[in-house]
Amino acid sequence: MSTSSQLGRTYNQTHAPRPYTLGKRRFSIYISWSYPGEANRDVTELDNRFSTMVEVRRVGWPAFEEPRFADPLLFQRGIAGSLELFFLAWVPFQNVVADITGHPVAVYQRVDQAGSRLPLDDRILADTDTLLVFGLDHMMTEQEPARDETEALRQFLTREGTCVILGPHHDVGASRDLQERNMEYLHHGDALVPRQQRFGRYTRGLMEGLGVPIENRYGLRPATLPGTNRIAPFSANRDLDTRGWLNGVTNFNFHMHLPHYAVTTSDTKSARVLVRQPIDSSRPHPFTNAGNREFNMFVWLPPSGTRAGDILMADSTIFSNLFGSDESLERFWKNLAAAR
Repeated sequence: MSTSSQLGRTYNQTHAPRPYTLGKRRFSIYISWSYPGEANRDVTELDNRFSTMVEVRRVGWPAFEEPRFADPLLFQRGIAGSLELFFLAWVPFQNVVADITGHPVAVYQRVDQAGSRLPLDDRILADTDTLLVFGLDHMMTEQEPARDETEALRQFLTREGTCVILGPHHDVGASRDLQERNMEYLHHGDALVPRQQRFGRYTRGLMEGLGVPIENRYGLRPATLPGTNRIAPFSANRDLDTRGWLNGVTNFNFHMHLPHYAVTTSDTKSARVLVRQPIDSSRPHPFTNAGNREFNMFVWLPPSGTRAGDILMADSTIFSNLFGSDESLERFWKNLAAAR
């Protein structure tokens, strides 16, 4: 058990700045949602909302029937319960990073449970070296980065050694064609994800402001090892990975609907696709019907011009153990934590 997992959990605390330590990166996670905006969604709506915990228990039965999740005195039953599953699933990543760096991983929300709004500014960035922005805001909640936020992130990236990991989540059901939406739904096979679930307005705004030539598209089911739910090994462009992000890494983790990070520029040096993930070909999808057999899962934008820091594109599920983890995934986390 890691040292960090033996400590008591705190809530409703003001962040204590972490001092700079040579060679020890300070990680921060910024979740781009409005927690109340997501938790208060009308559960009679079919699309563009998270599942309630009751729905999760019904579909995932009996995985969440232990009292830890089923007892209403211990865990929330509405959409808020599902949101808390995200936080629990990121803890192993936080622990791995904390054990290597000696710094706790700070977790911020754009709007938290108590309605406290925190834009992306120096309160977050001043004591951060690696920033992860998890784009888990449904587009209909209208989370847009202000110009000051984009500029703050741009200035952050002028500092030598910084890294921003942008993770806009999937974009399922963008088509107006209802039959195409249903094809996407049957492809990923997750009864908890509706025919339309579009994420990432906030991260899209940051990407546009920073000139990141990438779009999050679809929610694709990755291929798995035969007879298992273990994700198949990815195709890696290791000759382009001059920083060693993927040293010792052969696969990430399984998730039923992962975004394709479509590169919208022909400049392969500015946006390097390091990982392409094979797609489950047993289930048709508009993307595979167009002849695609893999999707872009991990992209690196090396420093360029006045930008001294790295930009990585990686979905938030890569930092979660909700659908499992293994030595390869943990090695990836360690690579990020130990980056120089």
